Amino acid sequence: MAERPAFFIRQGKVVSKLYSFEWFAGFAASQKQKSIESLHHAIREADAIAKPLEISTKGKEAMGQKLSAFNLRLNNYALENIFQSAKVFEDGGPFLDLLDVTPKEARRDERLHASGKLRAFRYLNEDFPLTPKTVFYDYIYIAAVKESLTADEINAISNYNYFTDIEFNPQKSINTQARAAAIIKLILDECGCLPDFQKGDFIQYHKEHILE
Repeated sequence: MAERPAFFIRQGKVVSKLYSFEWFAGFAASQKQKSIESLHHAIREADAIAKPLEISTKGKEAMGQKLSAFNLRLNNYALENIFQSAKVFEDGGPFLDLLDVTPKEARRDERLHASGKLRAFRYLNEDFPLTPKTVFYDYIYIAAVKESLTADEINAISNYNYFTDIEFNPQKSINTQARAAAIIKLILDECGCLPDFQKGDFIQYHKEHILE
């Protein structure tokens, strides 16, 4: 058995809940999909009207695959590269050369682990704070979705009400595309579209609507 969170909306806020489900070990896509289906079954058992969507390349649904951070691009760069290259540490950064390597190379660059404490994220000459904890990742994820998907594809996110990411373990990491997708669902429910957020406006929205 394993536990993974699902992100959904309650009373105008993005919240999460851990679900226990049968885990299918192995790296094969078929094993990941079995685990996803088991997780989604647990969600449906708890909520009869649940319509879960796996946000990753591991899922079967095309929408969830398109929303994977590995498939999203922002300003012609992979989202992972944007995120890693924006980190500002007490002893270095941002390392803008990470924009021009593979996403895997960007994530594993030794400077990210040898430059002291993380202080901020710098993107397009603007500094983003470390609190709320996931605000920078969620900001660039939403911007990448707006750039990478059509309006109809974005609106289709509203057809789902639970969002999962089978690889995300909250005991090991903070950011997840599943939370960011749930934020998009909330914005669509409230605004009817995905607007262009200014940094300050999004930080305030995040503080008011996302429970971390």
